[in-house]
Amino acid sequence: MELKAGMIVDGTVKSITNFGAFIALEGGATGLCHISEVARSYVSDVHDFLTEGQAVKVCVVSTENGKINLSIKRAQMQQEDRPRPAPKQAAAPSETSSFDSMLKRFLADSDSKIAGSKQYEHRTKTRKR
Repeated sequence: MELKAGMIVDGTVKSITNFGAFIALEGGATGLCHISEVARSYVSDVHDFLTEGQAVKVCVVSTENGKINLSIKRAQMQQEDRPRPAPKQAAAPSETSSFDSMLKRFLADSDSKIAGSKQYEHRTKTRKR
C-alpha cells in the first residue's frame, strides 16, 4: 500500500515517547505522530491521550526520506468536516429553549463583568499619583 499525504488510514499505537507516538500501519510500515498532532487541545503527556495497542485513525501528513509523519488530530478534523444528516424537526424546540437559556446566562454574566470593570475603573481614575 502506497501512502500519500492526506490519506486517512488505520493504525495501532506501537510505542509512546515524550515527543509523540509511533503508529504501526497496515503493510508493516511505522510512522510518527508528533505530540503536537495527537489532539486539538494542549498535550503535555501523550499517555493522557493514547495507550500502547490502541487502534487509531491517522492522517498521513508527509512521507519524505523514508519517514512517515502522521496526525491523529487532522484525521479527526477531516472526519468531522464530512456532511452530517439534518436533525429531525422534533429536536428544534429544545435547541431553541437551550439557546435562549444560554443567552440569558451569557447576558447576566456579561452585565456583572461590566459592572465590576466599571467599579474598578472608577477606583483607578480617582487615585492620586
